[in-house]
Amino acid sequence: MLTAKNKSQPEDLFLHQAIEQFYFGYRSFTELPDKLLAEQGLGRVHHRILYFVGHNPDIAINALLGILKISKQALNGPLKQLVKMGLITVTAAAHDQRVRQLSLSPSGKKLESQLTHTQKQLLQRVFLQLGKETEVAWLQVMQHLNKGLTDES
Repeated sequence: MLTAKNKSQPEDLFLHQAIEQFYFGYRSFTELPDKLLAEQGLGRVHHRILYFVGHNPDIAINALLGILKISKQALNGPLKQLVKMGLITVTAAAHDQRVRQLSLSPSGKKLESQLTHTQKQLLQRVFLQLGKETEVAWLQVMQHLNKGLTDES
């Protein structure tokens, strides 16, 4: 006899497999950048900062905090390290001297480009193998996961 518990088992199994594949996929996605970062004494938090500063030049620190959804305290240490290493520059905004803006230095741009290039290559290979429909579906899943952080609908 099928009970509610039995009916949900295949779905539950699928969800467990989806979670596992998400973990394994993320591991593959971050493996090479992690190695490149480790060579410089950096980690994933540094990579996220470099990525979003690189793709949002002159971003205000508060705007970066909003994108990363972390506290000032969580950003402070890694950001100081990136500035000290000469990978990020900090300038005062022209419209308000109290607002600090972040940009990548030439060496920061080079590192961010290397890190992102490896991930772009991986995604490109996968999307080419699986086709455009899969690429669109994957983007939709990622967008819904991101939306799920703030919206339960």
